[in-house]
Amino acid sequence: MKHSKVAVIVLALVMVFLYLPIFVLVGNSFNASKFGGEWSGFTLKWYEMLFSSQNRAIWQAFERSLIIAAAATIASCILGTTAALALHRWKDRLQAFHYGLIYTPLVMPEILMGISLLMMFTAVGIGCGLFTIWIAHTTFCVSYVAMTVLARLQDFDDRITEAAYDLGAGPFYTFFHVVLPILLPGIIAGGLLAFTLSIDDFVITFFVTGPGADTLPLKIYSMIKHSKQMPVINSLSTLMLVLTCVLVAASRFMSNRRRRHLPSLKSARALS
Repeated sequence: MKHSKVAVIVLALVMVFLYLPIFVLVGNSFNASKFGGEWSGFTLKWYEMLFSSQNRAIWQAFERSLIIAAAATIASCILGTTAALALHRWKDRLQAFHYGLIYTPLVMPEILMGISLLMMFTAVGIGCGLFTIWIAHTTFCVSYVAMTVLARLQDFDDRITEAAYDLGAGPFYTFFHVVLPILLPGIIAGGLLAFTLSIDDFVITFFVTGPGADTLPLKIYSMIKHSKQMPVINSLSTLMLVLTCVLVAASRFMSNRRRRHLPSLKSARALS
């Protein structure tokens, strides 16, 4: 089957539109020119400047981003997994409403969610800071984890748990030794997705942050507006891009590896 030349050209133009700015940013992080308008030779001085003591505030913001992302990932994995299990097990009207609550943050504009959370924190008298950022990130990360685990549950055979009960296993033993290992690839994939979204979030974090609680995206924005060290920002953005790619690759690798070791339908039938 021959490919249409028009389709290939359109695909190439779309790929160039999406990825050419990223390649330009990565290239400028190694450009000796401070302004990036022309290539002045290969250099690593911007990376050296990034790791120097004068940019300690960047790494402090990065540390805050890691702490918030890790805490939001743990909370969203626990809440998202339990939500997915409830949606899979019960099919009543309450769960239909529950599904709507889980699905809504996926389609809601981030600026609307940020303003809503800010108004809520202000109404209850909670000062904005790291705690409010963690609450906000957990709010939208739960939806991604729940949907990922719920997709994993679509192929789950309930006869496996029934066989475990028939063999004398209790509910807790069945969950931790039968259900959880099968759901683990989905939980890991959802957790890595939540971690990536949390560490990269800007819009929602911008509304719920407070003094001394700037995360890395907010720090980068501040440097772009007020700092003259644009090549350092290019270097930092390149490192963030590499970190994101590593997390996505790790998620795909773990998901594919666990999928090859799942029990087949024949083994499930044999257990039942």
